[in-house]
Amino acid sequence: MDRRDKHNYYLDIAETVLERGTCLRRNYGSIIVKNDEIISTGYTGAPRGRTNCIDLKKCRREELNVPRGTHYELCRSVHSEANAIISASRKDMIGATLYLVGKDANTGEFVKDANSCAMCKRLIINAGIEMVVIRDTKNEFRIVYVDEWINKDDSLSTQTGY
Repeated sequence: MDRRDKHNYYLDIAETVLERGTCLRRNYGSIIVKNDEIISTGYTGAPRGRTNCIDLKKCRREELNVPRGTHYELCRSVHSEANAIISASRKDMIGATLYLVGKDANTGEFVKDANSCAMCKRLIINAGIEMVVIRDTKNEFRIVYVDEWINKDDSLSTQTGY
């Protein structure tokens, strides 16, 4: 029996976390890991106390045909990365790894070219997280070093995220 590699092990856990997501478009799961310990988890959903899109049975961004990666101010949800960061202390996140998995809410397929949105990238940078591991398929993933986001400063160009 082959043992699951560590990145896929944590991505599998993040994939389980995303099953709590309440978005009608795409659900993401994030976990923050440091020194082989899970620091926190987060999934996509409305702020605590507010009604979730799955309960409303509608998505404003969907109704308005808003393209992926734009106009997040129209969304009810807090992104999984933000929820994971909110639930952790900064001292625990410095040098940590964030694992990110996204799935289409309708098809259940992994989100193609998944990435953190511009706002979540800023949160990840300020949290002190060192790298982000993003699932592409059940066994394939990309590793992004957060320093690349700082050095490239992609906030100066058009980008997509969720």
